[in-house]
Amino acid sequence: MTKFINKHSEKIIGYFFILPAVLIISLFGLFPVFFGMYMSVHKWKVFKGRFLGLENYNKILGDIPAFCFFILGLLLLILSYWMWSELKDKFKNKILIIFLSFLVLTLGILLINVNWNKMLISGDDDYLYSLIYTLYYSFFTIIFEVGLGLIIAYALYQRLAGKQFFQMILLFPYITPAVMGAAVFFLIFGKAENSFLNQFIGLFGIDPQLWLFDKRPITEVLFGIKIEGLFAGPSLALMSSILYGIWSYTGYYAIILLAGLSIIPSDLYEAAKAEGASRWQTFTKITIPLLMPIIFFLMLTGFINTFQAFNSIFVMQTSSAGDSMDVVTIEIFDHFWGRVKYGYAAAEGVILFIILNVLAISQYVIFRKRLSYD
Repeated sequence: MTKFINKHSEKIIGYFFILPAVLIISLFGLFPVFFGMYMSVHKWKVFKGRFLGLENYNKILGDIPAFCFFILGLLLLILSYWMWSELKDKFKNKILIIFLSFLVLTLGILLINVNWNKMLISGDDDYLYSLIYTLYYSFFTIIFEVGLGLIIAYALYQRLAGKQFFQMILLFPYITPAVMGAAVFFLIFGKAENSFLNQFIGLFGIDPQLWLFDKRPITEVLFGIKIEGLFAGPSLALMSSILYGIWSYTGYYAIILLAGLSIIPSDLYEAAKAEGASRWQTFTKITIPLLMPIIFFLMLTGFINTFQAFNSIFVMQTSSAGDSMDVVTIEIFDHFWGRVKYGYAAAEGVILFIILNVLAISQYVIFRKRLSYD
């Protein structure tokens, strides 16, 4: 025993060091996930009820096999991109690879479309539509947060007077309590003609808007075109909430990206300048590729955070907007707290967990060839 301890002493000490972290992650991270899965197969109202099997999932999805084929369709989309990006340069017959990729892509889209419609017909359409609203919220917030954060970080990276002051100001929205910030935005995006935003757009001759009280899709508000389904876009009410999300996190993203910019060797920029490269060329050929691991991290964590967004949307939602602001966390909260259906809410959470993992895998497949940690 003594010989074993002496031989593996470093490993044992290492395990002791990580033991507290493992216990905390297991207790507050892994255990709730598995306990939620356990709750999802029971009729659970305060106390555990009878075992339901997949009944909750069947009520939510309407057709469990359709959900499985829907997930398969998402995986096929990922596979088609992987085939096209990985195999086109490894085989001489590029046309065959492109054809196979297109075939897999078409099959994936077909599976997604057909099985999504099946679920909408017989499933819980409130929950299923909440996934669409969450997708809107996630897509627009992440794109603008990372994009604007990168522009701000690159601007601050230049030699500016008072740069530290601007960095401090950028963090104010991030450290502002979500409920307080959302309450202020609720007043800014009020429907009254004398609200701050309506007075501001009035300076440009734009009519007052209902903002958080308007359930019309943004495409109808901007272009007057009535479009049904996914391509209609988020409602004006949800778009107002998206603007709050962008305001909250853009500064934080900018600070993280600025830290990434500071570790890029200046020799690379000097060499590029000596070769006659423009600022745009150095930005696209040096800055973006070397920042890609950080951008990937921000997009992945931001994607997960936006799918879990709750506080600000809960404070800003209005009855006039209908269910157009009911993202998936609001829907789960309604069943958990409002209707006291703990098992049903747990099943909704498990479905969200599955979809999140599939979409996270898709992000890794898209970015993996662009990641460089050297």
